[in-house]
Amino acid sequence: MRAPRRKLRTIAGAAAGLALAAAAVTLIPRADAATASFQRGPAPSAASIRATDGPFAITRTNVARAAVSGFGGGDIYAPDDTSQGTFGAVAIAPGFTATRSSMAWLAPRIASQGFVVFNIDTLTTSDQPATRGRELLAALDFLTAQSTARAKIDKNRLAVMGHSMGGGGTLEAAKSRPALKAAVPLTPWDLTKNFAGVTVPTMIIGAQSDTIAPVRQHSERFFASLPSGADTGYLELAGASHFAPNIPNTTIASTSVAWLKRFVDEDTRFEQFLCPGPATGATVSEYETNCPHQG
Repeated sequence: MRAPRRKLRTIAGAAAGLALAAAAVTLIPRADAATASFQRGPAPSAASIRATDGPFAITRTNVARAAVSGFGGGDIYAPDDTSQGTFGAVAIAPGFTATRSSMAWLAPRIASQGFVVFNIDTLTTSDQPATRGRELLAALDFLTAQSTARAKIDKNRLAVMGHSMGGGGTLEAAKSRPALKAAVPLTPWDLTKNFAGVTVPTMIIGAQSDTIAPVRQHSERFFASLPSGADTGYLELAGASHFAPNIPNTTIASTSVAWLKRFVDEDTRFEQFLCPGPATGATVSEYETNCPHQG
């Protein structure tokens, strides 16, 4: 019998926690000296994680398809300031029939918070989730070993994200490479439903009105399959469609930033935005996560 999931759960109509803008919890300091060394940027606020532009100026570098193998090239967004040390890195994959342009709003937004972000194209726009998972990992390998941004990256702090089949690919990549520090599938689609082997901290963002990857058949099932002892989260966008991640969305961006900061940078200053997390209402129809996170 599966052990009960440690959780704080809010659903529409229930007495929810504090709104994200006012969220705050008392944190227990960790003795891990590395935690402080991975902090990048000033102390966060609800406004700062929701901002279009974070504290780091960034530069975009295009990587041609012909210059790589295993994926379709893309755009690297990297902070200019390296005075604080190296950064964690994130690869982002688009969904079925889409190109990197569909995620171009999100990649620089995350990079400006203190990450090197690789927004990639897939080999073909019809690639299936397992293939997209391999492409995400190939992109991270290129990013850390061959890219012009490699000196800015801590190769031990890597994460994956993706939309739709790219979200399914995100789960597939996390299953294949447990050394990843975080995964954020966005309205994910995959014929595989069981990801019990995923131990990477994973925040799934679904959409309440998704008719392409309905949450009951996809996001919720993926979340339910994740191991109870892992750091996991599920946020459902109220009234949103499958394509919510393809246009600027503050809830997607702020939740992704908080999750990546908490687990890629091991920065417990961001725990306050995940626990208790956003209240349900007009923007969020459901939210569940493990609190406190183990890191």
